[in-house]
Amino acid sequence: MNQAKVSFTIPHKGREEMLLQTLRSIQEQSYGLEQLEIILISQNESLSDELKELLNALPIQLIQRSDGRTISALRNLGVAHAQGEYLAFLDADVELSPNWLQTMLSTLQQRPNTVLVSAHQINGPDAPSLERIRTALSNAELDCAVKFLPGRNLFLSKEAFEQIGGFPEHLVTCEDYYFTERASQLGELYYTTEACYVHLGEDKDYLQMFRKEIWRGQSNLASIQGRAIPIREWASFIVPIGLLILALTTIVAALASLWALSTGSLVLFCLPIAAYSIRLKRLTQRDVSLGAILKFYGLYFPARALGTLSGVLKEVKTKSHTDG
Repeated sequence: MNQAKVSFTIPHKGREEMLLQTLRSIQEQSYGLEQLEIILISQNESLSDELKELLNALPIQLIQRSDGRTISALRNLGVAHAQGEYLAFLDADVELSPNWLQTMLSTLQQRPNTVLVSAHQINGPDAPSLERIRTALSNAELDCAVKFLPGRNLFLSKEAFEQIGGFPEHLVTCEDYYFTERASQLGELYYTTEACYVHLGEDKDYLQMFRKEIWRGQSNLASIQGRAIPIREWASFIVPIGLLILALTTIVAALASLWALSTGSLVLFCLPIAAYSIRLKRLTQRDVSLGAILKFYGLYFPARALGTLSGVLKEVKTKSHTDG
């Protein structure tokens, strides 16, 4: 039986260690290598000897770009060179289970109304509490049609990709929200436990996470332009900004000895954090302590708020410069 040709597209920048693990996990797929092509779009100026060896061992097409394009632009560039009937989009820091590709294909083919498929995330060895939190949040809904799929591992037909119109090149972050919402207009998004992956680059340090969330939040508002926003997404925009306002109100009111206002703002500040923490504790069960969860949200929400505000300021400055 002839196997369908599949094109992997992997944008890459920075350290190669995790990229090498990603490529080796593709090499170990239970699928004929002759039916695969790997389009690696690297923003690095040089390659290690180890990567050069893999370039010779695997069907890799290397495209080098150092012009600061967004990840969406790099993915679209990869597709422009793809010959496969199916497309697999991977981040350069994921390790796939050996049955990943076969499972993605069979899921897509056995579910006629499904347009986009992703495998579920598992923890790496000796995963710290922050990684276990991230994994639990990623796996909140499994073996069902979902409203959103993270961009770390996505699989669809090239025909569907062309109907979607590609990834949004104007977004620095949040491109997976935009892309998967467009995909959902064609059919179901399915998150399966039949295959899995380890996110090698998952946040493991809280300070690192705080900085990354500021960066991730910069395209929050820009990502809602030109698409319908499901109700579940509104909380991700409103809650961080609302909590920042409540925190500032609590502090300023206390300094002004307005104790009723300060106390009321503090109570309102604590309520959503408590609600989110209870939900996450149910997802993680005994794997993560309540203290670690409270620490996570105590950093996550302020970082998202700062990221969203920085994105708004950048857009205002850009428009002002353009108008001027």
